[in-house]
Amino acid sequence: MPELPEVETTRRGIQPHVQGKTVTGVLIRQPRLRWLVPEELPQLLKRRKLKHIERRGKYLLLHFSNGCLLLHLGMSGSLRILPTSTPAGKHDHFDLVFGQQCLRLHDPRRFGAVLWSDGCVEQHPLLKNLGPEPLSDCFHGAHLFRHSRNRRVAVKQFIMDSKVVVGVGNIYASEALFQAGISPNRNCGRISARRYEKLALAIKEILATAIECGGTTLQDFVQADGNPGYFAQELQVYGREGEPCLVCGKAIQRKTLGQRSSYYCSHCQKH
Repeated sequence: MPELPEVETTRRGIQPHVQGKTVTGVLIRQPRLRWLVPEELPQLLKRRKLKHIERRGKYLLLHFSNGCLLLHLGMSGSLRILPTSTPAGKHDHFDLVFGQQCLRLHDPRRFGAVLWSDGCVEQHPLLKNLGPEPLSDCFHGAHLFRHSRNRRVAVKQFIMDSKVVVGVGNIYASEALFQAGISPNRNCGRISARRYEKLALAIKEILATAIECGGTTLQDFVQADGNPGYFAQELQVYGREGEPCLVCGKAIQRKTLGQRSSYYCSHCQKH
């Protein structure tokens, strides 16, 4: 599914085309996504200027003077900037129209979301309990060390917990743990503050590089201009089961943790 780098890539891709523009129409072709799309959106958004776009975790927040539109790409969704004359496909469920162009949500599995908040969006039920942004100054090794004390969960599941830190999904958790030399199976409560500093730095570096590469395309993700993300070419362990480790040459292994596939090198990630 699209993770933080893919969502940030999308934000950067659509922002120059729609920020400061006025909504001229809203088309809801399929209201039954993960949650029902509010039927009053056309009345709420028409003739409203999009003030700015930000990202919180994996949510895109489109701010208007009367509230905020929350968008989530779900398992396989993408947002594209297209001419309004472009015919809608089977899985094109929502258009936000700005004159001769539109922001179109494509979501084959219909697990994405289009929601509205007219209050303090930071207190929205989907956002208020989220942990810090991993690329912010609020995220560091001391934060991970503090929140891991007296917990017994595997460290990979720990850093994928959005209440601990947002946006570290399966791909990037595997890659960061490899870079930090930490086994994904290790009990998070038994990792030292020094090693958490190394892990926090690895998370920041991996995510920043992925954003610069435009995200990772493994199956469905495309950028706002329709191009794939190129971080897949940089993957060290994810999806490489049985292939030689690029550092030591040992075979990359795969193990299921929390119902997700975890890829790692048992030689480079001993502790």
